[in-house]
Amino acid sequence: MKIKLLDRYIFSQVLITSIACIIIFMIIWIMPEILLKTVQKTINGHYTIEVATQVLLFELPKVLNIALPVGMLLGTILTFEKLSKDSELTIMRSSGIPFYRIIATVLIISVLGMVSTFIVGSKMLPYSACKLKDLKEENGSSQFVFPTKLKNGAMDKIIIVPKFDDNYIHDVIVLNFYRHEQEKGSSLLSSILISDFVKYNHKNWTINSAKKYKISEEGIFEEIGDIKDLKILEGSSAQNAFKLMKYSIHRDRELTNPQIFEYIKLLKKEHMDDEYRFMLNKFLQRFAHAFMCVLFAILGSILGFSRPREQKFIGMLIAVGVIFGYYITIPFFDLLAEKAILSPWVPSMIAP
Repeated sequence: MKIKLLDRYIFSQVLITSIACIIIFMIIWIMPEILLKTVQKTINGHYTIEVATQVLLFELPKVLNIALPVGMLLGTILTFEKLSKDSELTIMRSSGIPFYRIIATVLIISVLGMVSTFIVGSKMLPYSACKLKDLKEENGSSQFVFPTKLKNGAMDKIIIVPKFDDNYIHDVIVLNFYRHEQEKGSSLLSSILISDFVKYNHKNWTINSAKKYKISEEGIFEEIGDIKDLKILEGSSAQNAFKLMKYSIHRDRELTNPQIFEYIKLLKKEHMDDEYRFMLNKFLQRFAHAFMCVLFAILGSILGFSRPREQKFIGMLIAVGVIFGYYITIPFFDLLAEKAILSPWVPSMIAP
């Protein structure tokens, strides 16, 4: 009965403190940036009151996704700091209750935080990010570059799509390469195709009319001609390219787990290595970021439990340093993953 009473007591203390820290963190995060910008755009007439309210509402999942692990760290350290100050930890230890038994309830709360973080990051965040994109009218760049290679890995052609909508792909540029030069290890353009639009019909990409600029092996334009009804992509490559193009206009946080997983498989299949490593890293981060709730809860318990009363400032300073280092290193490790300096599995675990 005493253990159950102790569990309920620690559970309530950690839960209430963590929720308070999450709310305070979200307010601090929202106030100086998101709220100020929204108010300014409302005053300037860019947003109506209704749109401004929706913007603030849909910004919450993004902030909450960051705040949950932080709240677990600060909540546990403040709770155990209070228990230490009131000599309650000393009494528990004197009663023969080991450290792992004391923090068992904290681990339960951290697992709840982990599940909540995963749901927010994989369900709520993609939905709210897409809604924000529509509200802010941020269509983003639709430019897409799709390289195709021969069976030996040599470059065949590069298709550049500045913009697209539905099944019509506008202002397409196709760079064709000499195949025999590819075998020698050099990449020389054989021709450049410029078309107003390409039509996609689920089987192929077809240029109805285009200008063809033929280039000699010395790099000199030889002739300019017109071509019609040319298929530049066929079969699975055409379908994969169109799906990749659709995904490319979205940020990783706008994609659900099934979508980002399909995107990763397509990138790997088409040998788009840099983008593949980057998106794989972002996908793994969703799981690692949720697991940080457990690690942060354990860290907060240790800092709050073992720290002498006169050194309480040091523990909070360490916690703030961990939070700062946790988020500030994300772009750096993303770059390492993208450039294959580290496996995507490594940076996703180090800096989710």
